[in-house]
Amino acid sequence: MEFMIIAVIIAVILIAVIAANVRIVPQANAFVIERLGAYSTTWETGLHVKIPIIDRVAKRVSLKEAVVDFPPQPVITKDNVTMQIDTVVFYRIVDPKLYAYGVERPMMAIENLTATTLRNIIGDMELDATLTSRDRINSQITQVLDVATDAWGIKINRVELKNIMPPAEIQDSMEKQMKAERERREKILQAEGEKKSAILVAEGEKESAILRAEKVKEAKIREAEGEAAAILKIQQATAEGIEMINKVSPSKEVISIKALEAFQKAADGKATKIIIPSEIQGIAGLVGALTEIGKKKEN
Repeated sequence: MEFMIIAVIIAVILIAVIAANVRIVPQANAFVIERLGAYSTTWETGLHVKIPIIDRVAKRVSLKEAVVDFPPQPVITKDNVTMQIDTVVFYRIVDPKLYAYGVERPMMAIENLTATTLRNIIGDMELDATLTSRDRINSQITQVLDVATDAWGIKINRVELKNIMPPAEIQDSMEKQMKAERERREKILQAEGEKKSAILVAEGEKESAILRAEKVKEAKIREAEGEAAAILKIQQATAEGIEMINKVSPSKEVISIKALEAFQKAADGKATKIIIPSEIQGIAGLVGALTEIGKKKEN
């Protein structure tokens, strides 16, 4: 009976020891294992069992991409302007062994390396170039850090300048410059708008004048066409009258009488002097004689 109790106790102890040395590595993680104080292996995702007392988990490493925001660093530009720049570094651990044994306090090492690299790059640039060359600065820092951290098992994906803070007097000067530039652009836009407006007004007046001229031209053309048509009608009527006279073959006396009637109508106007041809004067005398003879016969 005692033997059974001891066996059960031993079995429980073995189960507890085995359970205590079973490790499950989660996804996107890695465990660095040391055996008797020396690096042994790296456990990937899954179920693992370590040897009690002999093996130990030296470091748990996350393989996911991480972000670290470093505080502002003082840097001096080529034209001796001191400003504060803070950076954001995106990195990922690609070799857990090198990360565990490559450098003491890796994040502090990356921070110091970032600050040193940033000072070297900014020191070769003037203030204006620094403010307008973020992409180039980011690219240069990323390249330098990526090469330097290979020995630490770290992959630098990218580095971003979060803030660039010039001195207060420089900021005031920049704000005044920006304000002056905005006012200049506003005046240019206003002048261009007034110019376009004047051009549109001039074009409208030009088109209006052209339309008025075309209207007057069209009216004169129609008036001329009407006068031409009236003259044509008169000429046609005259021609038809002459044609009718020619058909009836009038005598010379009839023609003279008609001419006399025409001159009589002319005399009813405002004319003060009318010259009558001799032929018509003879006819007029003949008509007067015939009139006298008729009066005598009546008496």
